[in-house]
Amino acid sequence: MIRDPKRFAMTLSVSVSIIMLVGKLTAYFLTASKAILADAAESVVHGGATALAAFALWYAAKPADESHPYGHGRISYFSAGFEGALVLCAAIAVIYSGIAGLIHHQPLTNLGVGLAIASGLALINLFVGGLLVHVGKTHHSLILVANGKHVLSDMWTTVASIVGVGLVMLTGRWWVDPMTAILMGLYVGWTGFSLLKAAYTGLMDQVPARVRDTLVAALNDGVTAALITSYHQLRCRTMDHEVWVDVHMLVPSELSISKAHEQVTAVEQLIRERFPDDRVYVTSHIEPSDHDAAHPEGHGDVDDPLTPKGHTIASRNR
Repeated sequence: MIRDPKRFAMTLSVSVSIIMLVGKLTAYFLTASKAILADAAESVVHGGATALAAFALWYAAKPADESHPYGHGRISYFSAGFEGALVLCAAIAVIYSGIAGLIHHQPLTNLGVGLAIASGLALINLFVGGLLVHVGKTHHSLILVANGKHVLSDMWTTVASIVGVGLVMLTGRWWVDPMTAILMGLYVGWTGFSLLKAAYTGLMDQVPARVRDTLVAALNDGVTAALITSYHQLRCRTMDHEVWVDVHMLVPSELSISKAHEQVTAVEQLIRERFPDDRVYVTSHIEPSDHDAAHPEGHGDVDDPLTPKGHTIASRNR
């Protein structure tokens, strides 16, 4: 059994990225195909992105310290964003290569050998990309998922180059090769945009609807079980396989501190049970149910976007 699947997957990705680059450059020099050159250019970017992803995976695993009390996991969003930016740069280079190929036609050679090399490389990338995405999702690692998607996009650009070169062999239409490169560039660009979007939503603390709904359901269970009378000032953020929750919970005013703490702790456990595959950190603030008397000035201008509208202060007072 592999002791650290994430490290193994990333090590495999780095090794394969080197093989991809050497193989595609070899295929290009043999064939002079613009589509294969475009595919090789994408692999150059992928190699650099994979090296960064490997560093980010190591850095994200470091425990929390005095300077980083929330841990180091946020680098995963930076890694995904940087990889997305590199993919977009590769897309521009690929499209440029295709346009240059349409303007300056160059005869293709050794197409059979080039196709054989490209086909073997595509199969390797299909396996490695699928493995990275699987391990990343299983272990809640955005770094591995992003890198896996990049590998799969690299695989599809290789497939596109195979189709383009194959069509040239079958039809003799030389312009199919550079046109394939342009189409590949557009696809690679979309992949890069998707990675940038994922990084942006993470850096901006956008809470997935699934997490928000699960969290509210767990708190509502606490209300139904009479552990708390209600809740508000709900906040949440996620980082890979970690969920951080801040919430104010209201309990009957007559409860002792010990009893109130016991019941609120039980609600915290309800929250953790709803996220069995994640590490959940809950910071709760206990308040009496006669909230207006305890906070006559209210909570100022602080918004409360995650608390359902039915849980407003007025509706909770009893």
